[in-house]
Amino acid sequence: MKIVLQRVLRSSVSVDDEVVGEIGKGLMILFGAEKGDSDEAVNALADKVLNLRIFADDQGKMNRSCLDVEGEILVVSQFTLAGDCSRGRRPGFDNAAAPEEAEWLYQNFIKKLVESKLKIQEGRFGAHMQVDLVNDGPVTFILER
Repeated sequence: MKIVLQRVLRSSVSVDDEVVGEIGKGLMILFGAEKGDSDEAVNALADKVLNLRIFADDQGKMNRSCLDVEGEILVVSQFTLAGDCSRGRRPGFDNAAAPEEAEWLYQNFIKKLVESKLKIQEGRFGAHMQVDLVNDGPVTFILER
């Protein structure tokens, strides 16, 4: 499982020119599922996302979590995170989870985030989406499990 996590001032995701998810200050997450990913990995990454201290405290140091700042979270499925670009000029997707498995992992990840009581928004799994965001910092991290 791979996640690209960005601290944002705002973010939205659209499908066919319709906004399907939108947040203010918080985290925009691209979520990619790979073969062999488990519910244990989902739980671990959800906990990491909620508690990762990447928001500024009163001294301007990254010392506060999304929970601490009551941030909002937008999660977008991102199949291409499982892409392998190490050979040739076309990505290979042999390591990507099957669509049914990937959607199950994606939905369970979102369910875990919803338990936090923060505002959680999502894209539309499997759809062609347009993501808009204003990265704050910029602050971007890649998480893998």
